[in-house]
Amino acid sequence: MQYSMGIDAGGTYTDSIIIRDSDGRVMDSNKALTTYPDLLEGIKNSIDGLDEQYLKDVKMVSVSTTLATNTILEKNGYPVGLILVGDYEIPEKMQAEYYTVVKGGHDHHGAELVSLDMEAVEAFVEKVKDRVSAFAVSSYFSIRNPAHELAIKARIQEITGYPVVCGHELSLDLGAYERGTTAYLNAQLIPIASQFILSIKEEIKRRGMDARLLMLKCDGSVVGINEALEKPIESIFSGPAASLVGASHLSGLETCAVIDVGGTSTDVSMLENGLPELCSEGAVVGGWQTKVKAIRMETSAMGGDSHVWIKSMKINIGPRRVIPLCVAAVRYPGFLEVLKKGRIPGTMHLEENVQPTKFFIRTGVKASNLGSYEQDLFDRIGDAPTSLNDIFWETQKTLSPGLLDSLIRKRLIQAIGFTPTDALHVLGDYRGWNAEASIAGAKLLERYTQTDHIELCKRIKKDVARNMVLNLMSFVLKDVPQQEIEKIILSDRFAQFRMKIPVVLIGGPVIAYTEELKQILDADIIVPGYSDVGNAVGAVVGKGIKRVEILIKSTYSKDRKRLVLLFSSRGRETFGNYPEALEYAESLGRKLVMEYMAEAGLDKGEVQIEMSKKDISLSEAGTIPVETKLVFVGIGMPKV
Repeated sequence: MQYSMGIDAGGTYTDSIIIRDSDGRVMDSNKALTTYPDLLEGIKNSIDGLDEQYLKDVKMVSVSTTLATNTILEKNGYPVGLILVGDYEIPEKMQAEYYTVVKGGHDHHGAELVSLDMEAVEAFVEKVKDRVSAFAVSSYFSIRNPAHELAIKARIQEITGYPVVCGHELSLDLGAYERGTTAYLNAQLIPIASQFILSIKEEIKRRGMDARLLMLKCDGSVVGINEALEKPIESIFSGPAASLVGASHLSGLETCAVIDVGGTSTDVSMLENGLPELCSEGAVVGGWQTKVKAIRMETSAMGGDSHVWIKSMKINIGPRRVIPLCVAAVRYPGFLEVLKKGRIPGTMHLEENVQPTKFFIRTGVKASNLGSYEQDLFDRIGDAPTSLNDIFWETQKTLSPGLLDSLIRKRLIQAIGFTPTDALHVLGDYRGWNAEASIAGAKLLERYTQTDHIELCKRIKKDVARNMVLNLMSFVLKDVPQQEIEKIILSDRFAQFRMKIPVVLIGGPVIAYTEELKQILDADIIVPGYSDVGNAVGAVVGKGIKRVEILIKSTYSKDRKRLVLLFSSRGRETFGNYPEALEYAESLGRKLVMEYMAEAGLDKGEVQIEMSKKDISLSEAGTIPVETKLVFVGIGMPKV
């Protein structure tokens, strides 16, 4: 008997799951707390909880991770030199530290517009090579002719030997600057991805598992490890993509909407006939517009671990994530007693960081380059949960609570507080951790809302359910302002939204919210078995999906002879007539799909390829099209 293992490393938990290859049945699963900044320890702990009888027969391991997303959001990528070739408009707030713009580029037919200024390239490379670890290159209309990008890549490697990422290698969409951004971020991630993948491979080998390693991409497909190493940018948002694929597998549905409630956020996406909808403009992450084809999703910063805080008698949820009180009481001995003895701030002093249920603890990251006030504040916070009383009130020196934000952003301290997960513990809907701590926290907060702590938790639970519906309807009704949708949700006594397709819930104790959802959503709501590890399921059952686009354009040479140009990931090719170009394109598209499947280790015998063709003509039917776009979509299953 052979098995596959899925791992989802990120969020609050790292999930692992074993699936039987013969019928896709889930055999075992486990959750462990995610470890930051080194994810490997959490992965080890998660695998340790699986039944060893299955591990020896695991032949494939597939991983989804938040590593790329978090690296970009936290600005922790390796330094990269960015070279833009052509006439660019650079944004005022350019986020790249080392960049230059040089002369060169091509036109939309792939003809050279301006000669490449290689001397300027060489001068920039010599200037920054000791300050960067890789280079990224994007040339104007390189999707029509990548010659300038390839020439620069070869020269940089001659001078430095460093990795070089070209824009045309990652996207064939229009938008040279956005391709440059994508290449830049990808180059930042290569060393980090290499270290992560190597550590996973070593862990698999250490356990005596003879298994192939795959990674999940942000479009819900799996990719071979070689491409994962070359294009780590494609793993951004692979967590939500894993949830989507996992929800489909667990529910047995090819068409459904999926609501994934994680620790930090709630994500909504949709599958139609087994394929996710992709964002047409490319994914936006950390303020960067990329050309990465990620699933389209609606996201809000409200999850199970979002901070619940009170101000002016109003309940606020999020956007920041904290360690739930119930979890802290298990992880830190003595915390429950500290919580019960906490000082009660005055109503006028309440803010996000000043709450009777707010505590802080060091993350273990070494502090450096702190200002005097930051250092003073950091010194007061220990390796055990520290109350606001210990930080602010037992001293003669006054420090602003706002300084805590700076230490949190620098990942030096982590906050503990009341969360929706605590509210579920109070109500008895979920008891995975220490309910006594959750109840103690709710009783501390109730005095600020003039409501019983049970009613307080019911309101929190209802607010989370409303947010789930708001995300869902904002996704479905993408042209309707979110404020208008919210008005209907808040008047749920008289109105309901109706969904024509099933809605699958994934993540943690999502089943606790089904009754609240049904009050404002008329839909077939499904919570499948193993929904709490749906991401890990998605990582292992993801299909191999390869999209190949080929463009054929009819034009004239300078001497007015008709030319037929073909543009693909291999560059520009010229043909004497349109039928010849079309025949070649149909053959090349299928060949590129199959080459990808073989490289990814997917079963070539099971690959299904569909081709769509769109012609643009300027005159009557029967003439040669001015432009023909062919799109090939190949779908294959991982080969064990």
